[in-house]
Amino acid sequence: MQKPTRKTEAELWDSANRHLVRYGHFFQPAIIERAQGSYMVTTQGQKLLDFASGQMSAILGHSHPEITEVIREQAGELVHLYSQLLSRPVIDLAEALAKIAPGDLGRVLLLSTGGESNEAALRMAKTATGGHEVLALSHSWHGVTGGAASATYNSSRRGYGPALPGSFALPAPTPYRPRFMNGETYDWKAELQLGFEMFDRQSTGAPAALIIESILSSGGVIVPPQGYLKAAAEMARARGMLVIVDEAQTGLGRTGTLFDCEHDGLVPDFVTLSKTLGAGLPLSAVITTPAIEDTCFEKKFHFYTTHASDPLPAAVGLKVIEIILRDRLADRARAAGARLREGFEAMQQRYEVIGDVRGRGLLMGIELVKDRKSKTPAPDMAQKVMNRCLELGLSTSIIRGGWGVFRIAPPITISNEEIDLGLSIFDQAFRESV
Repeated sequence: MQKPTRKTEAELWDSANRHLVRYGHFFQPAIIERAQGSYMVTTQGQKLLDFASGQMSAILGHSHPEITEVIREQAGELVHLYSQLLSRPVIDLAEALAKIAPGDLGRVLLLSTGGESNEAALRMAKTATGGHEVLALSHSWHGVTGGAASATYNSSRRGYGPALPGSFALPAPTPYRPRFMNGETYDWKAELQLGFEMFDRQSTGAPAALIIESILSSGGVIVPPQGYLKAAAEMARARGMLVIVDEAQTGLGRTGTLFDCEHDGLVPDFVTLSKTLGAGLPLSAVITTPAIEDTCFEKKFHFYTTHASDPLPAAVGLKVIEIILRDRLADRARAAGARLREGFEAMQQRYEVIGDVRGRGLLMGIELVKDRKSKTPAPDMAQKVMNRCLELGLSTSIIRGGWGVFRIAPPITISNEEIDLGLSIFDQAFRESV
């Protein structure tokens, strides 16, 4: 069979503009040909340092040699099965996740995407409790499928019909723009208490779950104050709710611990993983306790997707965990994150437009403002800086929604030299743009 003619750059863009659905925003002006480690290469031959880990998923960098080898080997043996048939990679990955998960979380459901894993966790919580009411934070992002979308408040909810009944939002903690003050101190406890009191007023008596991100990544890389997660979990459990922690963007070492909720000492009833677990392949997991899983099974919990328990991504996930543990990459993320933060805090001293530097490990938020007194977001400036970074050889991302926040999340395998290069490109982009 003759190979199709290789399109030119102009032909590729023409085809893309004619055939691709635009999902929420315009595509960046680059087409990627290949990627290796912390770098991508465009069809024009430009080398781009990746400070976004793809879609927050290439935690080990692109085309990690051990991952590509696992894919080759597993693809030659077993790729896909009927979802009620088991395979060695699926069983081994479930065991590996149970060994590293917090507390007694030891039962695992393997799926494809973060939206699916949150959907399944919510359905399990509803099944186990008999309730249907779900609480999430007002800056949350948990997915775009029915239940997950109803618990997502950092995405347009208009134009798609009603959310699921029983969907409630708590005010997200906002340390940079505190709404409740006790003297000079952010009184997040009063804010949280008011949020639950408002829920109590609206509840019909059928609480099921609190779903929460330990860092609100897509919501502006907001790090809740120390103690917030545990306090929210205690209030939820006092109302008969199960607690789901969505670690799609924080899990498996990115923030300096295997699970970010460990920073707050929280052991939830469910952890959901995605993005980082597959290192770029579609793989997600729900991890819960044996007691909850037993209850759900007795109550005939039902959740099917075509690619539940697929062997190929499971084999990759198993290798991801092996590499992260073997190479102590959570420690690496903590050290590399400190270097990255130091560089951005130095830039903050030089550029008034940088209002806040926040985050943990190798997940950081850099918020641009029109002035530091008003803290008015500067999304147009963020777009201008991002465009200049791309021209200079750095791929990064800004949080959509008009906040002007850069989300910085390079692979946790990134070298010090690559961190310094990325910082120098940012510095030049700020110098030339503000």
